[in-house]
Amino acid sequence: HVVESGGGLVQEGGSLRLSCAASGYNYNGYCMAWFRQAPGNVREGVAAIESDGTTSYADSVKGRFTISQDNAKNTLYLQMNSLKPEDTAMYYCAADRPLSVAGTLTCPTRAYEYNYWGQGTQVTVSS
Repeated sequence: HVVESGGGLVQEGGSLRLSCAASGYNYNGYCMAWFRQAPGNVREGVAAIESDGTTSYADSVKGRFTISQDNAKNTLYLQMNSLKPEDTAMYYCAADRPLSVAGTLTCPTRAYEYNYWGQGTQVTVSS
């Protein structure tokens, strides 16, 4: 069970911080990720964080967004700076076990590879 919050309306160049509170399950060792979906578009990965803290980002948000987690609070964050109108979308938090690829654990990158989803929080960036 994961619940997102923190979305809203912001002007271009502004900032928002999204939160994802996980409860009812032990997500230790899981991959946690943020996805977004704009109307008419597929759900795309924005950022992910592995259990060891390793992070990855979509090229479109590198240098502007930061994913982090507070294990004590079981909460995932997405700090979004220098927001652009093209960042407008519903943002979703996702969680699942890492995949074993050639003997190495790695986080899933595609939406269909995640089984635990929140309800989403809307981010709208005005120009």
